[in-house]
Amino acid sequence: MTEAAVPGNETTKGPARTMHPLLKFVLEMGPLVIFFIANGRGGIYVATGAFMVATFVALAVMWIIARKIAVMPLISAAVVLVFGTLTIVLQDDHFIKMKPTLVNALFGIALLGGMMLNKPLLPYVLGDVFHIDAEGWRKLTIRWGIFFIAMAVLNEVVWRSVSTDTWVAFKTFGYLPITFLFAIAQAPLLTRHAIEREPDQPANAPAE
Repeated sequence: MTEAAVPGNETTKGPARTMHPLLKFVLEMGPLVIFFIANGRGGIYVATGAFMVATFVALAVMWIIARKIAVMPLISAAVVLVFGTLTIVLQDDHFIKMKPTLVNALFGIALLGGMMLNKPLLPYVLGDVFHIDAEGWRKLTIRWGIFFIAMAVLNEVVWRSVSTDTWVAFKTFGYLPITFLFAIAQAPLLTRHAIEREPDQPANAPAE
């Protein structure tokens, strides 16, 4: 469902509920697995339709269980709807192949652009997850911004260089492991810049 996705800020309505991490992983990985299976059985256009349906079913389940949906999956789902529709209507698989490029590029440009304007956005996305100082947020934002741009470039290289089936396999089984390894690699930075949050400090506010 997501591309190089990281935990996102959630839009909530009503009492907040928790979701088991394993269930969250299944809901995010499920549409990709369905995409892979459907491509093998019916081709890229059938797979695209199945991916669109599975993506929105997963979002609906997230909402029903947790009463919240991360911002990044919402953006990704919107792009899936647009590019998936173009793929099926125009019978041109270039659109669905370019979708990860667009999503990752948007995230990367937003993060790096915010830094250039001295308005880091990552604290408002991950402020409920990590409690680090301003320098830590600056470094983490730059790293994730560069990572998203790199993933956008990687997707362009892969889909233009290999067969559709190989690209589908890479999208299904390559993106999440790469993102997971990158996220784990940020642990030393998070440890170095960790702070105790003040009781009256908003969870998503950048640390001074």
